[in-house]
Amino acid sequence: MAWQRSRVRLDKDNRAFWTGGADGALNIARCGDCSGFIHPPREICRHCLSENVAPFAVSGTGVVDTFTINHQAWAKDMDVPFVIARVKLDDAPGVYLTTNVVGCPVDAVDIDDRVRVTFEEQDGIWYPLFEKIA
Repeated sequence: MAWQRSRVRLDKDNRAFWTGGADGALNIARCGDCSGFIHPPREICRHCLSENVAPFAVSGTGVVDTFTINHQAWAKDMDVPFVIARVKLDDAPGVYLTTNVVGCPVDAVDIDDRVRVTFEEQDGIWYPLFEKIA
């Protein structure tokens, strides 16, 4: 059996983020009043306290803000090494996603690399991962 990511508990606030990958969409919560982005998703805007918050599909592109290479197998079937990165999204100001950069050797990842979202599905959850843009 292959290693499985930790199961996310879906709720009304985060469901669009964790399931949008089924449609190829990276959904980030956005306030309809001030246009601010909210991540992690919440029912109230952290900028203006409005309750007019809904999922908004962003482009899914960004840059690697910082990263580390993990060499420790924390689970029996976990493939190592792998990149843990913080990605700054292009069109969601103030939103950074902690994720993995996949599809390239770990030593090919650097700060300011351009990346785009890809999704890994496990048990109905679509985990947003990122790959380098050539």
